[in-house]
Amino acid sequence: MEKTAEAKAIIGTYLTKGTIGNVGMPGAPIAHFSLLVTPSTNTVSGTVEITQAIAGSGSSIVVKNVTGAIRATGYGTVTKVVSLEGEYLVSVPAPAIGTYLAKFTAHMAIDNEWNGKGGFTYGDQDIEDVPVASAN
Repeated sequence: MEKTAEAKAIIGTYLTKGTIGNVGMPGAPIAHFSLLVTPSTNTVSGTVEITQAIAGSGSSIVVKNVTGAIRATGYGTVTKVVSLEGEYLVSVPAPAIGTYLAKFTAHMAIDNEWNGKGGFTYGDQDIEDVPVASAN
């Protein structure tokens, strides 16, 4: 019995976890990712939590329904490039009332073990050229 494309994609799917950022540097924003990767369709999806050792609501931001792409590079120690995007809710501080959607993006240039370099943006923050470290 031949497997459908959907069944093949599910079989080849794996979970990866890790961080993007200067872990251990006081006050540095860190993006903690948990992603399902399906190489046969070049897709990734999952969640990202951005943590930062600061007071207030910005100390932890959860970005649900993150989606993106993964591509093989074919050269050197950087064997994969990954792009991510998603949105998260931001509550407006008093005296204003309301919430709005803010954008999150990330990029990684990694090896087969999910270690390398990358960066991410959220709100008005742009974090570049930081380590990507696997937690697998």
